[in-house]
Amino acid sequence: MPRESLVTWRERLRRREISAVEATRYYLERIERLDPKIRAYITVCAEEALQEAEEADRRLSAGEDLPLLGIPLAIKDNICTRGIRTTCASKILENFVPPYDATVVERLKAAGAIILGKTNLDEFAMGSSTENSAFFPTRNPWDLERVPGGSSGGSAAAVAADLCVASLGSDTGGSIRQPASFCGVVGFKPTYGRVSRYGLVAYASSLDQIGPLTRTVADAALLLQIIGGPDERDTTSWPEPQPDYLKALENPVKGMRLGLPREAFGEGLDGEVRTALEEAFRALRELGCEIREVSIPHMEYALPAYYIIAPAEASSNLARYDGVKYGLRVPGRDLIEMYKKTRSEGFGPEVKRRIMLGTYALSAGYYEAFYRKASQVRTLIMRDFEEAFRQVDLLLMPASPTPAFRLGEKTADPLQMYLSDIYTIPVNLAGLPGLTLPVGLTPGGLPVGLQVIGPQLADARVLTLAHHLERALGLELNPPLE
Repeated sequence: MPRESLVTWRERLRRREISAVEATRYYLERIERLDPKIRAYITVCAEEALQEAEEADRRLSAGEDLPLLGIPLAIKDNICTRGIRTTCASKILENFVPPYDATVVERLKAAGAIILGKTNLDEFAMGSSTENSAFFPTRNPWDLERVPGGSSGGSAAAVAADLCVASLGSDTGGSIRQPASFCGVVGFKPTYGRVSRYGLVAYASSLDQIGPLTRTVADAALLLQIIGGPDERDTTSWPEPQPDYLKALENPVKGMRLGLPREAFGEGLDGEVRTALEEAFRALRELGCEIREVSIPHMEYALPAYYIIAPAEASSNLARYDGVKYGLRVPGRDLIEMYKKTRSEGFGPEVKRRIMLGTYALSAGYYEAFYRKASQVRTLIMRDFEEAFRQVDLLLMPASPTPAFRLGEKTADPLQMYLSDIYTIPVNLAGLPGLTLPVGLTPGGLPVGLQVIGPQLADARVLTLAHHLERALGLELNPPLE
């Protein structure tokens, strides 16, 4: 069976060329055969998925026409799923089974989707390589000795290896877009608030955003149409209704003004990545787009600002894991010792590092010097983007300074690991929509992704340009796995 997009699967199911049970069995067979090498999944729901597929076939036979009826999807394991273990790849939540579904999962189920399982991630979404999972690292389907990126590495690897039709991830500082680049798939972080965070286990609440990882831009548009929109259970969700993203894909791009931030194309950008991006720029010019240089003057301060703001919010959000209410409990002689033992044994090294960084930044005497200053820098970065979007319609940047790096290459040097997100973090700080799509392979056969960034609520415009570029490049990227 050939690898196919979500849109194609949908049409085949509607025409009854294939059944939902056959589609689900196809993916479960691939998971059983290939996932022991890749380790994209933490939990596989084989029995439940087949039951859902049988029900989908009955509904299809009865003439029901839901947008995802019978489509097998995967969900990042920091998004709550009722009755299915949700671990955040952490020992502290290893056996946690939520009593409710996240809003995005409710919407997928209402649209008829089948949940194949939950995908691996860096613990509590803190990392750039999926090596920080408490259970096992995920491997890149293009080269099993390399990382898939992070923190949504399991979701990206599952889509790239054709272990699901599409998946959901979350993006706090690049955690959808960077793994999409490393694995050669499409990854979209919508405008902050465009997709409800209700049921997403919080890392940094002012930065977190759920989004799709897919084979094509049209697939991302379709999934966003379903999971996006207002939600009264998330006070940060935008109240405005969504546009028709699929319809917007065919809008013209001729005459569109595109900006290249000079700060993103200087020292530190790998030459092979630059070459692949330049090929994409050539294709965009042939589509009639105008490309010019712009500036994001405070971009160099985004990384340090992020690593104060995000850990500070994590320090507060992760205080709830204390062994009292849910999750792991390690007994102690008294309450304080129980807290200490539970958190010491339950959290991994990177999570502890970020909790300590955040607690320090919020502590008396340091709040003004660190957290307040970082918040001011965030405002400056938002203003930089606003100024850039007065000159251009969209911005283009690398998704990562390098192709996928080797497993273990950066685990001993946290700063080098953090630099993997240097081009994606500014987008989260400003709350903007950003999409990564594959634009080529390095001479060594590793994918390279281009990041398309829009102003707030210009999600449709981002999808439009990415769709036209995807068609112009005509790439068919399949990892050498079989």
